[in-house]
Amino acid sequence: MIVAREKRKENIAEYLLYMWQIEDLIRANRFEMESIRQHVIGRYDQPEAVKAEIERWYEELIDMMRSEGVMEKGHIQLNKNVIIALTDLHLRLLKEPNEMIYSAAYYKTLPYIVQLRAKSGGEEVPELETCFNAIYGYLMLRMQGKEISEKTLEGIKQISTFLAILAEKYREDQRGELKLED
Repeated sequence: MIVAREKRKENIAEYLLYMWQIEDLIRANRFEMESIRQHVIGRYDQPEAVKAEIERWYEELIDMMRSEGVMEKGHIQLNKNVIIALTDLHLRLLKEPNEMIYSAAYYKTLPYIVQLRAKSGGEEVPELETCFNAIYGYLMLRMQGKEISEKTLEGIKQISTFLAILAEKYREDQRGELKLED
């Protein structure tokens, strides 16, 4: 909760990846609060009042995951809304003639997106979600100590660069600093 709050303010891309990790953490603990208390919340060096707030946050996430039917896979609407907001901004940026750097980054990333979507088995996933899936999958492979090919690393690097630019544009937009024609 503390990390999520900070990441949401500072870097929306990192926030989304963190929230996906939290969803998987909840799944790994079988949606059992006692397990989450012991293995997750208990490790926080925080006052009891903060730990209680963190516990409520996890309970709310568990409730959302159950009620939205994403106990085995998928993402809660809260996280889907981030993809929707980023997609909206992405489309606005592509229409803006002054956003040449953003457009160039996107078009440089597009071949990797197309390639990843082709490998997904026909599943219709928005472009940005495809990018986030790639980064998240890469992070999981690294955590598992699996080998990653140079070609994959090249794609991940480009996707990461593109998402970093988008995250910065999102932050500018949230601060009212981004001037786009509507």
